[in-house]
Amino acid sequence: MTISFDPDRIELPLGHWIGDRLVSGAPEIELLRPSDAVSYARCPVASTDIVDQAVSTAKSALRSSGWATWRPRLRAEALHRWADLIIAEGEKLGRLESLSSARPIAQSVSIDVAVTAEQIRFFAEMADKEGGDVVPTDGNHLGMILSEPYGVVGAITPWNVPLSMAGWKMGPALAAGNAIVLKPSELTPFSTLYLAELAVRAGIPAGIVNVVLGDGPTTGASIVAHPDIAKVSFTGSTVAGGAIMKTIASSQIKPVTLELGGKSPQVVFASADLKKAAGCIARSILLNAGQTCVAGTRVIADRRIAEPLLAALTEAMSTHRAGPTWDAESDYSPVISERQLQRIETIVDASITGGAECVIGGKRMERQGYFYEPTILANLAANSPALAEEIFGPVLTLQTFDDEEEAFALSDHPSYGLAAGVYTTDLSQGLRAAKRIEAGTIWVNRYGRSRDHILPTGGYKSSGIGKDLGKEAYKSNRRQKSVLIEL
Repeated sequence: MTISFDPDRIELPLGHWIGDRLVSGAPEIELLRPSDAVSYARCPVASTDIVDQAVSTAKSALRSSGWATWRPRLRAEALHRWADLIIAEGEKLGRLESLSSARPIAQSVSIDVAVTAEQIRFFAEMADKEGGDVVPTDGNHLGMILSEPYGVVGAITPWNVPLSMAGWKMGPALAAGNAIVLKPSELTPFSTLYLAELAVRAGIPAGIVNVVLGDGPTTGASIVAHPDIAKVSFTGSTVAGGAIMKTIASSQIKPVTLELGGKSPQVVFASADLKKAAGCIARSILLNAGQTCVAGTRVIADRRIAEPLLAALTEAMSTHRAGPTWDAESDYSPVISERQLQRIETIVDASITGGAECVIGGKRMERQGYFYEPTILANLAANSPALAEEIFGPVLTLQTFDDEEEAFALSDHPSYGLAAGVYTTDLSQGLRAAKRIEAGTIWVNRYGRSRDHILPTGGYKSSGIGKDLGKEAYKSNRRQKSVLIEL
């Protein structure tokens, strides 16, 4: 049975999910399918009043259901039932994901749906395994550190992998005993809405999961500034992350987790297995057409192997099947919008004008939709915009080095420090690189996350604050209270 589908025959959940139902809203944002640029829906923008309704519903649900004080094992069981439903409804979720996003349907179903369910299960198992401590104090006292949920958590997710990003935010917040009000990107709202419906069907109390649609300046800002939102978690651009910090500083101080932009290096040493390195690098930039925050866009190669590496990369990046996201045969994504496509064009064109050599690609594809050719730029000036700016598209740059110190110097970015890749068969060299490169995640002889959700993710510098995934994400959704009892 094929998982290809007709994009004109998909029934969309329209409105905001508040409590246990869709609440209608005025359609304000026109949505275009990335694969063919056809208008297919309009997204409502939640006003401050709608956000307040969602937050009030979440607060009431916490009180009436006792979700925060459920026996942790019961919370875990509800989350496992939710994960079961996510798998059972995988094709529907995948279609909703692929219709509006840049995710090909084969990848949505086999990867995104499965990973989202795994994330929910991972955090479900944290619910009864992380708690407070009894700590050593003066002999006449009993010291305890209690661990408690925050209450209502506000979350904002991006458009690149909507389902997985929702799992990042919802899983730890709910396992930790919180309720959540989540705003998905206005470009890709529908799979997250259905995810919320499945949560209620799984037995998570109505009102614990709420999804409001809208843009950043109106809906997102209302979530961040709401006095009853106790913690904020955001994944998106560094510029938007900075705006969130300003809003929090000027409205109400509260904890925030920010997973932001990146300009991640991939360092290839002379001892590396070049075929493997080229395959990893090509896959990392072809995945979602480079539209991932950890995209390893800056290839930094030992000068001695730069030429054969470039040849291997050129070959590896030439094998892809661009096509609409609803075709199961497609494995190369469109760019999310005309605006984003134009931004990629502007940066690449400016870099070429500045002297960069375009090895392959360098222009939009001559087909319907927002497709950009896989691109490699070499011989770039140090101030090239392709080296400095997060492109969020299928564009690699190639720089060379003569020794380790130069490799590490080139790896360092003045603003970003999200992730990095290192390719070497010298274990000591790999460990030196892992210690020297300033990034929150280092991959050695691979590039990209595994499905071991125990590993946290988060950046250095302007790439973010705090961690998603791992035990760290669960702990960041609980607050600590010190208690000292005199005996």
